[in-house]
Amino acid sequence: MTDVNNKKEHVKMHLKDLRAELKRMHLAVTEELLLPDPEEVKDLMSKMDLLLKAIENS
Repeated sequence: MTDVNNKKEHVKMHLKDLRAELKRMHLAVTEELLLPDPEEVKDLMSKMDLLLKAIENS
């Protein structure tokens, strides 16, 4: 597998994880009427920032 393909797979994996976390938060807000913990939101935002930097540097 080439380096570009490895990077693509790495990005896909992280996007899947972020999507799953966002879905879980969304369900908690819409179905259980619970706001997410601010630290969870900050953590997700930092993960998204890191992923964006990785994509921009490609």
